[in-house]
Amino acid sequence: MGKYILRRVLLMIPIVLGVATLSFILMKLAPGDPAAAYLGDKATPETVARLHRAWGLDQPMIIQYFQFLGGLVVGDFGRSFLFQTTVLELLKLRMPATLMLMLVSLVFAVIISVPLSLWVAATKSSASAIVSRVFTATVQGMPAFFVGTLLILVLGVNTGLFPVGGYGSSLGEHLYSLVLPGIAVALTICPVLIRSLTAALSDSMSAEYTNFAASKGLSRSKIVRNYAFRNAGITGISILGIQVGHLVGGALVVENVFAIPGVGSLLMEAVLARDYNVVQALTVIFGVLVVAVYLLTDIVYSIVDPRVRLGA
Repeated sequence: MGKYILRRVLLMIPIVLGVATLSFILMKLAPGDPAAAYLGDKATPETVARLHRAWGLDQPMIIQYFQFLGGLVVGDFGRSFLFQTTVLELLKLRMPATLMLMLVSLVFAVIISVPLSLWVAATKSSASAIVSRVFTATVQGMPAFFVGTLLILVLGVNTGLFPVGGYGSSLGEHLYSLVLPGIAVALTICPVLIRSLTAALSDSMSAEYTNFAASKGLSRSKIVRNYAFRNAGITGISILGIQVGHLVGGALVVENVFAIPGVGSLLMEAVLARDYNVVQALTVIFGVLVVAVYLLTDIVYSIVDPRVRLGA
């Protein structure tokens, strides 16, 4: 197991290097000048050139690239052109809100998907199957920002049950303000999770061990909960890990809808201002986060199913 984890960690190095290189190239190819964007109406050739020298943008591209990589090795992402502070300080302020939103969204996705899948498998009725299909088809066709806007109108503006924006100042206020955005992000991954869990439960219910349990007189709902769900849960873990990329993307979009001070709004501001260091840092960090979640998913998968660990 230790060798397996070490091997996977070493494989993360070229992936992170590729993400970093791609983000660096794309930002350099993007139109616009960060110095001109920062100066605005006060931009002149002299002031722009002065900022280029101060920010190191007058250096050859290859030197800027290796300086960027050297900073990544020691955890230094440079300074933000727009906010005039270190990128690490910005991340310390903004990242907790985004991570909490992703965690809340993950919890809501499980709360919505698992009971619905268990209900379909336990009842095996056309009504439950139709409800599941209609729900997944409807939700899958709606982007996260549209779902967020609907939730704001229905549960925020019209009823006043939840705040329509902001993040609060205490842990309780944080969680309360993340209910609507968490549901909006969760619904983006629920369709895939529901379909996968339902199919896995259906396969488990046709296996020999569940047929043996049924021959002992156990009810279908009890067989689903106590026997089939454990094997189907392995599929659920894999799907959750795969969907982490959609979870990240949904969180970044929904933050702007609900005015949450996370890295989503920070990324939007940085892109508009051509703040290279912030955009590159966020791209690398989320690339590492996605790969790390994939690794964690594989580890949990191997713990749940020892056959995977033996084959590693």
